[in-house]
Amino acid sequence: MQLPVQSREGKVFCIGFNKTGTTSVRVALEELGYRVASQPVAELFITDWARRDFSRISDFCQTADAFQDIPFSLPYTYQTLDASFPGSKFILTIRANSEMWYHSLVVFHSKLFGGGKMPTEDDLARADYCYRGWVLFAMRTIYAYPAGDPYNKKCLIRAYESHIASVQEYFSGRSADLLTVDLATKASYQRFCKFLGKTPLRPFFPWENRGS
Repeated sequence: MQLPVQSREGKVFCIGFNKTGTTSVRVALEELGYRVASQPVAELFITDWARRDFSRISDFCQTADAFQDIPFSLPYTYQTLDASFPGSKFILTIRANSEMWYHSLVVFHSKLFGGGKMPTEDDLARADYCYRGWVLFAMRTIYAYPAGDPYNKKCLIRAYESHIASVQEYFSGRSADLLTVDLATKASYQRFCKFLGKTPLRPFFPWENRGS
């Protein structure tokens, strides 16, 4: 694993898996005055992440104040960023339970890539997102699912739960650095603002990218 050079500048990283409210977090961060990095550009670093090469990802972190979704939401990235950007804040977004997360992901992907049905590998290979083939590569690389079964429930939920457990173990005893939050819970937005030292601008998180 190639580690980037350390920086003194702290950042805000949303490190929850996709479909845990990360787009809502992006909107909330922008409302609070943070410069949030371009997601379409960041997602192109999936091949770097697959090689566990974080050099370009670290360089990209000089372009903004806050970051979310791929590759920042994936395992291994947060450890490198924590070492490279001391004093940063990490936000682990979660759903109420794993079943809800899986359902949200499947519904969202079915709408985007499957014409309303659960996408096949062929559908993912043809999806015109980032570039053709990106979605299939990302799904294979992130979830390592059995061949021909990209939405294998057991496999995807295991990856989701493992990520949450690993993040919480890594940041154990560091409550000032990690906020674990389910955006659907009461006062989650207030907790979010308090964690960042900001004054709340609204009672609740904005609701973006609804899966259904």
